[in-house]
Amino acid sequence: MSLYHHADVRDNCGFGLITQIQGHASHDLIQRAITGLANMQHRGGINADGKTGDGCGLLLKLPESFFRSYAEQQQWHLSKKFAVGMMFLSLDEEKARRERAVIESELARETLSIEGWRVVPTAPEVLGPLARSTCPRIEQVIVSAPPGWRKKDLERRLYMARRRAEEKLSAHEDFYVCSLSCLVIVYKGLMLAADLANFFLDLANSELTTSICVFHQRFSTNTQPRWPLAQPFRFLAHNGEINAIRGNRQWAQARQYKFHSPLLPDLQQAAPFINDSGSDSSALDNMLELMLAGGMDLFRALRLLIPPAWQGDPTMDEALRAFYEFNSMHMEPWDGPAGIVMSNGRHVACSLDRNGLRPARYIRTKDDILTVASEVGIWDYAEADVVEKGRLGPGQMLAVDTYTGKVWHSAEIDNELQSRHPYRDWLNKHVRKLTPFAELSGEKIGERLFDDEQMTIFHKLFLYSHEEIQQVLGVLANDGHEATGSMGDDTPIAVLSRQPRQLYDYFRQQFAQVTNPPIDPIRERHVMSLATCIGREQNVFNETSGYAERVVIESPVLMYTDLQQLRELPEEHYKAVKFSLCFEPEQDNLEQALIRLCQAAVAAVRDEQAVVIILSDRDIAKGHLVIPAPLAVGAVQQALVRAQLRCDSNLIIETASVRDSHQMAVLIGLGATAVYPFLAYESIEQLVERGDVEGPARDALVRYRAGINKGLLKIMSKMGIATAPL
Repeated sequence: MSLYHHADVRDNCGFGLITQIQGHASHDLIQRAITGLANMQHRGGINADGKTGDGCGLLLKLPESFFRSYAEQQQWHLSKKFAVGMMFLSLDEEKARRERAVIESELARETLSIEGWRVVPTAPEVLGPLARSTCPRIEQVIVSAPPGWRKKDLERRLYMARRRAEEKLSAHEDFYVCSLSCLVIVYKGLMLAADLANFFLDLANSELTTSICVFHQRFSTNTQPRWPLAQPFRFLAHNGEINAIRGNRQWAQARQYKFHSPLLPDLQQAAPFINDSGSDSSALDNMLELMLAGGMDLFRALRLLIPPAWQGDPTMDEALRAFYEFNSMHMEPWDGPAGIVMSNGRHVACSLDRNGLRPARYIRTKDDILTVASEVGIWDYAEADVVEKGRLGPGQMLAVDTYTGKVWHSAEIDNELQSRHPYRDWLNKHVRKLTPFAELSGEKIGERLFDDEQMTIFHKLFLYSHEEIQQVLGVLANDGHEATGSMGDDTPIAVLSRQPRQLYDYFRQQFAQVTNPPIDPIRERHVMSLATCIGREQNVFNETSGYAERVVIESPVLMYTDLQQLRELPEEHYKAVKFSLCFEPEQDNLEQALIRLCQAAVAAVRDEQAVVIILSDRDIAKGHLVIPAPLAVGAVQQALVRAQLRCDSNLIIETASVRDSHQMAVLIGLGATAVYPFLAYESIEQLVERGDVEGPARDALVRYRAGINKGLLKIMSKMGIATAPL
């Protein structure tokens, strides 16, 4: 376990939903959901004891009549609007008492009335030894809202109370809030799916009725089962892997200060919004509940988190493409093979990732029961009763509004979203695009910036070998793609090597992970994109014209004409400030130089309203040393995040150290928006001059950049992501 990190939690699972389209509640729906869950047992993990599962559960529309009946038995007086919290508490009585007290305190702070606590009836004997040994104390808190409150108001205040309580009880490892809502409730644990109703006796009670069931059978790919990691979470259940999860978590932290909503004036008290210790699915659920609490509707929230492949789809309507382009400027996709089912108590929905790498099929029967699941046949129905069936394709979404009885198919959802605002007009007015290199004269191409002696110094300083110049740069410039080599590598990994190695080499393992299933960057090029944008990010909860003020670039690999255009942009929105990575060792050591650089970058963004921060190691002089580009990018990125300034700025790195796609990927992964590899370009021009690369220098540079782009796509495909980070 020494190599394990909590941020790497993944799971592959069975999932589904079942709903009565008209919103008619029944206990039969719960029984069908449990039957379907049991029939997907093969999609879940089972311990060697044969009784401990990897996690399964149900998310139900809150069965209000059931809890009102219980409240009457206890002689509690529930108000018209009330909520139920499903809690995992510590087995230690003293800790459990503290947890109850904190929950009650935070709820009372919201002027909510605590009616009482209910011990959830369970049968621990049906659990396996491992599940029983880790089973928490399971209790429910029942809360009444003041008269006149709407459910939406109550839900938002419950969110704030829960987040404050979680922060206060962060040291209590066994404390977990499965749900605290007036809309939904979650029953989940480490039992086998067939034993779900045998353990939670409520689920076997015919008085417990609902019109919505979301269900999930977990199969963790690399973690020990834990009760809190069982799904569904508070709003969703997820099958797949969010392969971009590390970046999503870091950008959520960077974007934290940008989240504001008039519906939640104290929203910042709920920060941090995304967990850094749960599974990728739980982090996705955190972001979804933040969006819903802030007032975003379900359709936009899901399309923002997991958009279809809009960049490379020539058949997509331009108005719809404009919707996705506008929203892509406010948040990066939560990328990876994923299927999601979710409910907010009114709507129930299913959405697939842009590649459609997780299956989802749906059946609608005559009695208006809609089932969506990882596979067909999860419960018995007569073929004659089926009125509609099909499957969700890549990037598609299916939803039901149980208040109106309307079934929303993907095209209807998209039509609704694209018609809300004049997104194309906003983009045309505010979005700039750099003029492509092919359309510019490039008069400086072929002009030597450095003589042979200077080039030798640069190559030695940045550890260029003759082999790299010929076999990496030369091949890319000649062929437009990376050289073909064997899969094996007999050189020691950087940390064990006796030779001087670049800092980039220590990040090889970060890009060696292979997703399941693997993505082919050639065959599936239309769903992948390297496009990124430059400009200040805005509040994701607002959709207005000025929020489209951005510069879109098709690749993070810049040509010199791209960098020149960025420097010439209007200072009002794109002020650029350049910082040198060179320092005098007599004046500063590396740490001091790095601190000085970070302080200067933060001051430029905060005091000078700089938007484009250019880090450059071009100005090398005798007696100077250079801060390694990955170290500089990572340090400045984190400094800006800590200062709550990163989303008001962009990092451009002008460096001699980059020459291959791995090195480019390292800088982008550490926070660079774009990279200008000036020495690689200069070296290629030198190769053209010597006749080692055929054709004009201009064509050689274009082929080199195309090869680097292909290399980045290949790295992304191995990682299982389809879009470059913002």
